Amino acid sequence: MAQTKEQQKRAQEEYQRLARRHRPRPPLLRNALLAFLVGGAISAAGQGVLNFFVAQGLPPDKAGGPTAGVMVFLGAFLTALGVYDKIGQVGGAGSAIPITGFANSIVAAAIEFKTEGFVMGMAARMYQIAGPVITYGVTSAIVVGLLRFLIAGG
Repeated sequence: MAQTKEQQKRAQEEYQRLARRHRPRPPLLRNALLAFLVGGAISAAGQGVLNFFVAQGLPPDKAGGPTAGVMVFLGAFLTALGVYDKIGQVGGAGSAIPITGFANSIVAAAIEFKTEGFVMGMAARMYQIAGPVITYGVTSAIVVGLLRFLIAGG
């Protein structure tokens, strides 16, 4: 005997309610703690790199650029070795938020699509991820710069 569409819809809704009730709950506290610890460890490593450049004689306000460069390199290098993905599995957002996470997203896309060639594979695909970040980063910088110019008067 065929069910009517209304009966099928009710049965499907009942199934969805039952499935939601029995779905395992994610360990939110554990995930938040791991993200905090991993993000903190990455940030502490970045602070160590910054301190190294300052100890070498760079003024603190000039050491940020080289520090960012080293952290991007480390993120890309660890991604190429397959280590950063393991860090990401443990730390979640804690590994994605720092600048090393940005490097990871670009390099991982490049590695994934290298078989499609250097131009249409690696180069094109890695900027599908980086493009929006760069676009919104530049746009935000312009807006903040204009606001500062308007508020501070120059």
